Amino acid sequence: MKIFDCTTYYDEELILDLRFNMLNEYIDKFIICEAKFSHSGRKKKLNFDINKFSKFKDKIVYIVLENEPENLIYEDSKKKIESPLQWRSNSVKRISFQRNKLLEAVNDIAHPNDYVLYSDNDEIPDLSLFDPYRQKNKIVIFEQDLFYYKFNLLCNRIKWYGTRAIKKKDLKNFEWLRQIKPKKYPFYRLDTLLKKDRYMNINIIKNGGWHFTRIISPEKIHNKELDTEHHDEYRTSNKTPEKIRDLIKRRVIDHDHLADSREYKFGKEFPLIQLDISKMPKYIREKQNEYSGWLDLN
Repeated sequence: MKIFDCTTYYDEELILDLRFNMLNEYIDKFIICEAKFSHSGRKKKLNFDINKFSKFKDKIVYIVLENEPENLIYEDSKKKIESPLQWRSNSVKRISFQRNKLLEAVNDIAHPNDYVLYSDNDEIPDLSLFDPYRQKNKIVIFEQDLFYYKFNLLCNRIKWYGTRAIKKKDLKNFEWLRQIKPKKYPFYRLDTLLKKDRYMNINIIKNGGWHFTRIISPEKIHNKELDTEHHDEYRTSNKTPEKIRDLIKRRVIDHDHLADSREYKFGKEFPLIQLDISKMPKYIREKQNEYSGWLDLN
């Protein structure tokens, strides 16, 4: 039985290198998909350079998504202009399209009983807790801690349910896997028979890894936010790299993860907790000097 780690890529070189090093002993192949369009629809250059990851070259399968999905909606279809009301909907479609592109490589190299993992690039599972030979549930979801700006600045308001694992024979597509609710429903919940995102046959691995988000410079955070799924909300927040730099200095975020999906998420501030380096993953502890710029030790 082999394990395949699947993810999408934008330009997060630091995090991808961390991912490779932390997962290498458990993973047979790393499958990466990069798109020529951002989630906001901006045409972008390809950023992945396999020569920067020569240590893992034999394990990497890199695929390129050339086009945007065909089901995008445009206010002006001839000029392909999106209205603000269409920004979020089209972003979601682009993300789904990129994730599902990974399935082509999986179908080429994975066998039915091999395990396939999906994470966004900055969601790193703790695979020391995952034994594929002892899994009794069809779907595995990793409950992860959420970190912002630095590897040891913890947002303790929520747990993050990022990485998911499933056997190749049970995988419908990656967007379906991503949207499954991180909850094990009881047998009497008949809606599990009708809903595609609710299941009984789930194993949630507690303390199952780390979601390291925005571990980049304020300038890069700003530019990335303009291209992500929620770029419509970010544009209305009037944030600048200077404002982001101030948030980092004060160890706070201004994004409300617990707000209803219909509510505006920017504005309120929430403190981050500075964790001691001893509580970080072993690889980060061992490479503390190399990651000194991305650790808050003051």
